[in-house]
Amino acid sequence: MTDRIPGFSTLAIHAGAQPDPSTGARVTPIYQTTSFVFDDVDHAASLFGLQAFGNIYTRITNPTNAVLEERVAALEGGTAALAVASGHSAQLLAFHTLMTPGDNIVAANKLYGGSINQLNHSFKSFGWEVKWADAVDPASFEAQIDDRTRAIFIESLANPGGVVTDIAAISKIARAHNIPLIVDNTMATPYLCRPIEHGADIVVHSLTKFMGGHGNSMGGVIVDGGSYDWSSTDRYPLLTTPRPEYSGMVLHETFGNFAFAIACRVLGLRDLGPALAPFNAFMLLTGIETLPLRMQRHCYNALKVAEFLAGHEKVGWVSYAGLPGDPNHERQQKYMPKGAGAVFTFGLKGGYDAGVALVSNCEILSHLANIGDTRSLLIHPASTTHRQLTDEQKTAAGAGPDVVRISVGLEDAEDIIADLESALAKG
Repeated sequence: MTDRIPGFSTLAIHAGAQPDPSTGARVTPIYQTTSFVFDDVDHAASLFGLQAFGNIYTRITNPTNAVLEERVAALEGGTAALAVASGHSAQLLAFHTLMTPGDNIVAANKLYGGSINQLNHSFKSFGWEVKWADAVDPASFEAQIDDRTRAIFIESLANPGGVVTDIAAISKIARAHNIPLIVDNTMATPYLCRPIEHGADIVVHSLTKFMGGHGNSMGGVIVDGGSYDWSSTDRYPLLTTPRPEYSGMVLHETFGNFAFAIACRVLGLRDLGPALAPFNAFMLLTGIETLPLRMQRHCYNALKVAEFLAGHEKVGWVSYAGLPGDPNHERQQKYMPKGAGAVFTFGLKGGYDAGVALVSNCEILSHLANIGDTRSLLIHPASTTHRQLTDEQKTAAGAGPDVVRISVGLEDAEDIIADLESALAKG
């Protein structure tokens, strides 16, 4: 057994965790403390100088959070991870580590609406720009790259449109221009897709969604793939120049294939501060233990619901990669052979008003702005998550006026379908 590489389900339960050395507790404890006692002055100095690993202050590191970080890194096949307060925090710290004022990223136009807002508006305050590319056309990414481009950003499975992005093709473009590829893997989770295996350099998640899985804890994570050679370019000064706050240390020289995760922690999280609470880390760890089982049921139910909607007279179209006729089905079979996920969109023939009526008429399905819960969730993006966008941006993001997004939960599929059928009949 010692020579065997643990399987995914085993890693989901055990990776990063050991019995508590003080009490023997088998479940990872919640280290609900702000700070940690030093052995002596020399020990403190070594921690502050990055000469030793350990805990100083929970904003930077915490033992409960460390187990979560090791577990997600193991599940994604990365070298290290940094857990933070939310998915948006993960994106902020990842780009903060790579970019300076005047730099830009090339991003897929099929993204979560909150990410589009973050990139289009909040990032402007940092002097960062975004250039948009067609998520289904890898060549469009290359056309947008210039000498100030610092990364490509995509979602493995787009929210809400359900586009399965061609990670390998876009990775080749990123490597040809010597810039890292960052993949948001929130919708797929590493159970369905491991972007690092297809050429991603960095993976981010909103752990709030399927990873935690129960709609009760916020969290995000950055996973360092360990594959990008930071010494190959001078574009990323936080990693390649001497850091005055650490006695002139050059992070990529000291930390090698997990230097990016270290930089996000000791330069980004340390100063910007979006720390994950240890209690949330504990809740997320508990959720991850059942990730494989939940994703199997999510995908099974989602396919049943998609098939029902595809045959309903009031539904004009269904965008679910698990359906054989879907334009994304071939890429889904390549990148997500275990299943097409549990979030998809469909269009109602009655347009905007029909979408609003449907979300109002459901009883089992909850109308709220989240995905990846045990409960089935429904939302009309044009009137909620994407309402700040222009009509053109809404359509480009797959959130037009007729679109409804569903996150299929773990209830009996027959009950989910019956609720939708009843709500459609009322509308």
